[in-house]
Amino acid sequence: MSAFTNHFLYEFKTGIRNSSAMLMLYLLPLGFYAVMGFIMVEINPGFKDLLIPSMIIFAIMSSMILGFPTGLVEARESGIYRSYKINGVRAISILMIPALSVGFHGLITSALVAVTAVPFFDAAQPQNWLALGLISLLVVFTFSTFGMLIGVASSNSRAVVLWSQLIYLPSILLGGMMIPLSLIPEAFQKVSGLLPSSYAMQAFQAYAFQQETILEPWLTIAVLLTSGILALALSIILFSWDSRNDSRSKSPLLGLLVLIPYVAAILYSTFS
Repeated sequence: MSAFTNHFLYEFKTGIRNSSAMLMLYLLPLGFYAVMGFIMVEINPGFKDLLIPSMIIFAIMSSMILGFPTGLVEARESGIYRSYKINGVRAISILMIPALSVGFHGLITSALVAVTAVPFFDAAQPQNWLALGLISLLVVFTFSTFGMLIGVASSNSRAVVLWSQLIYLPSILLGGMMIPLSLIPEAFQKVSGLLPSSYAMQAFQAYAFQQETILEPWLTIAVLLTSGILALALSIILFSWDSRNDSRSKSPLLGLLVLIPYVAAILYSTFS
């Protein structure tokens, strides 16, 4: 437990001292939140209903999808994992401790958004604060395991950027964060069904804000939880100690199995 705590504190302090990490963990999400609060709310007053959940998801995505995977790849390429292996550190600890550290930062940013959006920007206030907190934890878990999977499946930093952007940008545009899913054309709703942010937004709206949703509330929770567990399992399976080992026992494409819950949810919504 002492080794786990020391490793966690080291990762947490590194996130604070590293300027690049601070950009992804705090400056980018809080800066974007301020812009959306001052500008988007004036352009579209209806955005007040989306401000808190969308900016919480944005903060978590920025840290978990953009920042977290890069650190995993850089550590592997620099040979840090080789020294961990020599000293008997388990692969799951190598993956989980940075995820917990980055997730803790993401929750801090989310809390800042939640407590300031109502007094600063007259955002819609959550009807159930407990649900807001619990769903935020679930969203952190889902996106942290997605970031973990991106990090272990990517062969280098360039691949990380590619895979991260394939989730990050569509999530902002089609995940219900800027425009409610009900207003997105039906063809693009199918695409949004492959994005964790869509289910996160619907879960927040259904349980924390008690708003109408186009997805069944239980389905959003089931998809986020199942995909998070699946991503964690796949990350452990695909984990590599050393980037110098050119041969992989398992193909990184195995990581695409994480989409199974999302495809299943699309089929369920289509035929139910």
